[in-house]
Amino acid sequence: MPTLPPEAARPSEPEPHRHRETAESFGTDAERYDRTRPRYPDALVGRIVAGIPGPDVLDVGCGTGIAARQFQAAGCGVLGVEPDARMAEVARRSGVEAEVATFEAWDPAGRRFDAVVAGTAWHWVDPLAGAVKAGRVLRPGGLLAPFWHVPQLPTDVLKAVITVCERVMPNAPFNRAAMTTPALDMYRTQFTRAADGIRQTGGFSDPEQWRFDWERSYTRDEWLEQMPTQGAFTRLPPDKLAEVLDYVGAAIDGMGGTFTMPYATVAVAATRTGAP
Repeated sequence: MPTLPPEAARPSEPEPHRHRETAESFGTDAERYDRTRPRYPDALVGRIVAGIPGPDVLDVGCGTGIAARQFQAAGCGVLGVEPDARMAEVARRSGVEAEVATFEAWDPAGRRFDAVVAGTAWHWVDPLAGAVKAGRVLRPGGLLAPFWHVPQLPTDVLKAVITVCERVMPNAPFNRAAMTTPALDMYRTQFTRAADGIRQTGGFSDPEQWRFDWERSYTRDEWLEQMPTQGAFTRLPPDKLAEVLDYVGAAIDGMGGTFTMPYATVAVAATRTGAP
């Protein structure tokens, strides 16, 4: 759940899935990632489970198993695929079976699934190669449903993040105009890229978007605990990270020490109708 999506941070560079150094940096503090990242709406999990022909779910880019555990709780059997061994180990310790590989290179070994999901991770997968592979491992009538959290930081917090990042990370390719646009507008490129990849396979129904709106309140300490797990900061030196957190923390203190984050969780969903 990067607060600043790859498209906003790197407007002129190739697609996010080509940035493997960022994609595989989240395991720097996998325990913190698992502890602080938000869970997915129960309504989303329920809609996916209600629309699939059986209980077998493949979780692409499963990370520490956050979404996988929610599907397990809904009665599904889940296999995770995760490129970062550190993240996969945390998932295994929480009861999620996880295999270490990128989805493109992963060997399904003849296994088939009723759903292929990806929680805020499909942008790290080549959209066409990923959709083709999903079609190969899905049973007829199975569902491909990558989904994303889209957080909308309050204006005062966002301004503080932009200001301190421009000072502490002057060479980072931030796009201020993009970062100050509504979060859903920034993420539309990801949704479109995923849907286009699915359409190009010829093996799925036309993708639909499912949107679930919700809110979460954060204290100052809760937000500062989550920030280091975001892609913009996972590789930042400790002294620079401390400067970022101090500045943003002061901004939140100025707001009374808490804020409410509106989220939209959006799925791009399509049913397997034939062999790609």
